Amino acid sequence: MKIVTSLSFRGQCREAFEFYAKVLGGRITAAHPYSEAPPDMPVSDPKYKDWLMHCWLEVGDQALMGADMDEQWAPNIGKPKNGFDVTLHTQDEAEARRWFDALKEGGKVVMEFNKSIVDYPNIKRFPGGASNDIRPNLQEPNNPVPLLDMKNPPRVKAGGG
Repeated sequence: MKIVTSLSFRGQCREAFEFYAKVLGGRITAAHPYSEAPPDMPVSDPKYKDWLMHCWLEVGDQALMGADMDEQWAPNIGKPKNGFDVTLHTQDEAEARRWFDALKEGGKVVMEFNKSIVDYPNIKRFPGGASNDIRPNLQEPNNPVPLLDMKNPPRVKAGGG
């Protein structure tokens, strides 16, 4: 089984996924605009013809889905997204730093690149973490997550222990 996250945009899905493919070394395997929709689909306004109704990005054995949505189909699309993150994992610190630096360009850094505050038992990975609001020109950057003092981060064990 694979659990795949789907991201929603308002006309910037193609631009965002091309950027993610470049940064992450992935490959867009599907990008279907609304102009290719079946004739009975109720999306007829010409302004949506280049918007993507479905996009699929493959990165290694992982994937990300995306689509462009407007308020008539997704009434909350214009509201800030809270309680939602896409996380990238690697055991290579240089790769993690490259990802972070690329994603912060044009974005808003919420947490600087630093040691992770979570210890996951039996998982070997680069012990670092960071958080960006991904390219605010592509998604709304309003995420009221409180900033942590990363000079003295709390230590948390996975599973609440």
